[in-house]
Amino acid sequence: MEVKKVDHIGIAVRSIEKALPFYTDVLGLPFLGIEEVESEQVKVAFLQVGEAKIELLEPLSPESAVATFIEKRGEGIHHVALGVEDITERIRELKEHGIRMIQDAPKRGAGGAWVAFMHPKSTGGVLYELCERTKTEGHQ
Repeated sequence: MEVKKVDHIGIAVRSIEKALPFYTDVLGLPFLGIEEVESEQVKVAFLQVGEAKIELLEPLSPESAVATFIEKRGEGIHHVALGVEDITERIRELKEHGIRMIQDAPKRGAGGAWVAFMHPKSTGGVLYELCERTKTEGHQ
């Protein structure tokens, strides 16, 4: 499996509005925008950091996976997204290596990217996301 880059790092926060000034005013990171991902019940803010991004994740509902994460672990790093090509083939390769996937097929995520998560029990406790973007999809 070829990983092209770290696409983004997802950070779980209770409030994007309260967290954003640290990233923009203190760290000076360019703000790229906010969107809601209804399927995941999260609001997402994107910030550029070099060639990668930081993705702030605010739960929109107490039932969202991000809300559950914050409840159990508090705010902080939620996942590391790895940029790949041909995500369907990457999922197949990972499963051949015994990696348990949370999604067996890619789905649309923030910025219009195709995404799929590996289960942390298969990756040493780290939640990794595969992320495939085309040149026309947002937040390149």
